[in-house]
Amino acid sequence: MGEIRIIGGSRRGRRLTVPPLRAVRPTGDRVREAVFDVLGPLEREWAIDVFAGSGALGLEALSRGATRCVFVERDPRVCAALRLNIARLGFGEATEVVNANFLTGLRVVGARAERYDVLFLDPPYRTAGRVMAQVTPWLRLLLRDGGLAVVEGPKGTTMEAELEKVFERNYGDTCISMFRKVGS
Repeated sequence: MGEIRIIGGSRRGRRLTVPPLRAVRPTGDRVREAVFDVLGPLEREWAIDVFAGSGALGLEALSRGATRCVFVERDPRVCAALRLNIARLGFGEATEVVNANFLTGLRVVGARAERYDVLFLDPPYRTAGRVMAQVTPWLRLLLRDGGLAVVEGPKGTTMEAELEKVFERNYGDTCISMFRKVGS
């Protein structure tokens, strides 16, 4: 198993376990730092981390002041490592892990009528465009007014959603796009 670290907030410097599986590609420090610089303070915000993997994005959000994060991850082996990371950082009470594929996970969470301030979406790069098309209808349902969807994809990919695009930039081989929900 590899490791990455939390780069800011109350758990800065703490290490996360990354399962040694090909399907797990944690968001690197440089990209996470750029994302959270753009997001700014997350005090009392709710987040959802889809394709959570090691939980790097959602756990970083919690470290920076978010009060709740729901993680959606399909692979049970990855969920075990994610739960270990949550426990090591002491975020058990503020989290939930939904062990399901992304669409089932979104249905489960969407059925509760909870609304989120930030939705992280980091699908396997080869499926990013298809996944984005399938997730787009869920963004209006899951995000609060003013909420942001943070989407990671391969460099050179232009992501689109039925929301206002407020940011797009390449970092190495990664493209980060952010979309804001404006009104209902």
